[in-house]
Amino acid sequence: MTEVLRRGRASLAFSFFAQGAAFALLVTRIPAIQDRYEVSDALLPVFLAAVPILAGVGSVSTEHLVKRIPPSRVLRWSQPVVLLALLGVGAGRGMVELGAALGVFGLAVGALDASMNMLGVSLQRAYGRSIMLSFHAVFSLGGIVGASLAWVGAHWHLALWVSYLPVVAVLLPAALVGSRWYVDGDGDGGAEGDKAGDAEAGGGGTGVVFKLLLPLCLVMSFAYIGDSTVSNWSAKYLQDVLGSSEQLATVPYNVYMVTTLLGRAIGDFGVRRFGAAAVVRLGALVAAAGFAVVAVAPGAWVGMLGFTLVGLGLCVLVPQTFAAAGRLFPGASDAAIARLNIFNYVGFLIGSPLVGAIGDAWSYRGAMVVPMVLVLVTLVYARSFAAQPDRYGGGHERPRTADVGRGSNGL
Repeated sequence: MTEVLRRGRASLAFSFFAQGAAFALLVTRIPAIQDRYEVSDALLPVFLAAVPILAGVGSVSTEHLVKRIPPSRVLRWSQPVVLLALLGVGAGRGMVELGAALGVFGLAVGALDASMNMLGVSLQRAYGRSIMLSFHAVFSLGGIVGASLAWVGAHWHLALWVSYLPVVAVLLPAALVGSRWYVDGDGDGGAEGDKAGDAEAGGGGTGVVFKLLLPLCLVMSFAYIGDSTVSNWSAKYLQDVLGSSEQLATVPYNVYMVTTLLGRAIGDFGVRRFGAAAVVRLGALVAAAGFAVVAVAPGAWVGMLGFTLVGLGLCVLVPQTFAAAGRLFPGASDAAIARLNIFNYVGFLIGSPLVGAIGDAWSYRGAMVVPMVLVLVTLVYARSFAAQPDRYGGGHERPRTADVGRGSNGL
């Protein structure tokens, strides 16, 4: 069973990597996508908002799908769709094609994000210690690779489809092969799992579940408002506000992903040593300081320093939020994660248009204060991450679970 766990962890880590690369290739080339399809600044937020809305629909659908099929199967087929939709974004010829490709991307990425984190939480439960940050660290590594390839595309003035095609050609078959070793855990996403989760949480219905989940939902939203500010606006901020070149404008997201990789690579050790609540509090303070630096930056290099701090702080919030939901509802973790994942997209939905609206109406420097304040509000809810009876690590480690779920059976 130990070998099954290792293979399952490695194959899931590759899925996180592929998703990080695909997402980075999309968001770091937003200026190029805007130019290719002649999307106006007023219309751009509409396109950016459509993706998280549809992703939320995909996440809701996944909650119902996993009542009938294992999360591994949802992940197995949603990831290729995401990659093909990315290629469609680069290969379209008009706004209709762009809208269709982004729509498919959004729906599939919602299912992908939900199912990946379902498998991650169930594997963490099987390991009996904090490993969730390591999966998100690999996502950051994929983001670094994707942002670097985006830089190459911008530097050599490559067509979008030329930048995207080799990546899709490599990642898609590799993801399909790797999906043979996914491991489904015991996070029952069905009605029985909901009832079990309610009973263990001390509640009597789904309304009580949402009430208990709400603090984590808010933290998730605030974290992704900050993340969407970096992913959707950092390139334009450096180029339009701080006067950088298009080539240099692709760098902040890469720097952001480097710092998230470093923070997440050591984050699990911090959780085991100091507890999740302390790690979340520190992350919120560092991220808020980063946004403050970005808001007052006199030039591009100081702006990149700010985005570096943002990445170092925000990197721990999302993985720990998913992990906390899994601990809170051990008998219904799939359902809890699918619902929590919706607030990932709520954050994107609010963050991208909000920053754009404030930037147009006032200034983009002023717009950076909004995610700074919201990230600081996370401190109020940090107690939701406090040690539970099944806390991992630091002398509180649980025995490894004997039943590690079922492995995926081929393609």
